[in-house]
Amino acid sequence: MKEIIGGVTAAKGFSAGGIHCGVKKSNIDKKDVALIVSDCMCSAAGIYTKNIVKAAPVLLTMNHLKDGKARAIVVNSGNANACAPFDMENAYKMALATADLMNISPEDVIVASTGVIGQTLNIKAIEEGLPKLYKSINKEGFDDAAQAIMTTDLVKKEHAVSFKIGENIVSLGGMAKGSGMIHPNMGTMLCFITTDIAISSEMLKKALIAANKVSFNRVSIDGDTSTNDMCVILANGMANNKPIDSDGEDFDEFLKALTFVCTNFARDIANDGEGATHLITCKVSGAKDEQSAENISKSIISSTLTKAAIFGGDANWGRILCAMGYSGEIFDPEKVDIAFASNDNIVEVCKQGKGLPFDEKLAKSILLEREVIINVTLCEGNKEAVCWGCDMTYDYIRINGDYRT
Repeated sequence: MKEIIGGVTAAKGFSAGGIHCGVKKSNIDKKDVALIVSDCMCSAAGIYTKNIVKAAPVLLTMNHLKDGKARAIVVNSGNANACAPFDMENAYKMALATADLMNISPEDVIVASTGVIGQTLNIKAIEEGLPKLYKSINKEGFDDAAQAIMTTDLVKKEHAVSFKIGENIVSLGGMAKGSGMIHPNMGTMLCFITTDIAISSEMLKKALIAANKVSFNRVSIDGDTSTNDMCVILANGMANNKPIDSDGEDFDEFLKALTFVCTNFARDIANDGEGATHLITCKVSGAKDEQSAENISKSIISSTLTKAAIFGGDANWGRILCAMGYSGEIFDPEKVDIAFASNDNIVEVCKQGKGLPFDEKLAKSILLEREVIINVTLCEGNKEAVCWGCDMTYDYIRINGDYRT
């Protein structure tokens, strides 16, 4: 497996683009509608927010993907089309306008939206802009598409890889957005992945669920689970590999590549958390089982006090032990070791549940790095899990204090 360029159009047979249609009225320089199209029908699968309050595009896409087939994805930023007047009608109009341009069924179009909740979507702007967008899509349009789905994101999120299935070269790539309202309860964000592998819809869904469990579902920025989150994958079969319809070596290779890409997106989202100055990577090892390690790690990266300590460069390991204690998992506090690390240095701060004398200057230097690694050892088994979060800063409050207005 090797990393390649191309994002959501890295795979054979996919084109994309993004333009400003007018959903974002305040800035005509910001793209606000993206389109991804396959040359042929795809196997398709999706996973969605577990928030009971689901946006109309999520509900529409869930319905459209019941048959495990799709050919296009249309996404707008600047408006969530959630809990808004005419929300379902407008979501369907997005699908219909796209389908009419492609001469396909609206049920073969995936729809997604992101932005402010509760405001009526300017569907007319999208309908009028889609013909221009459709004419502009091409193999090099991955970058424009990635820009068009950004809201408070500071950076585009794109990844792609190539790998072999038998004698065939397969490509897989995608784009994602996510910066705030992020908490592990599916993987709160938008992510669109495309691949030219030949695989059944059932096995595609199985792979997506498995990859999500160890990537998007291990991210938390602020503890809020959005109404609009989804991760969708399209596979058009143009790599001409022997179709994957069961478990085996080929499926394992595909899952490995998908998990790699999803994990990179998960890290990107945590690193680009609203107002964040630090990516927090928490590795819990020595656990009795993986789920226990994951739950403890999630509790640590979700802790507001731990986030604040990382922001302040304060090696306050007591907050980590405290967050472990309310994770819901049973462990022996007197067996816990904790250390802070960067790519170059490490400082042990707790041994068998008790504080250690440590070099405060070294600890401070580690906590000033962009990525701060928290290593927790439970000494109760051989299982481990890694989760990702970010620090809590003044800018997070500033960004969200007037997000709607």
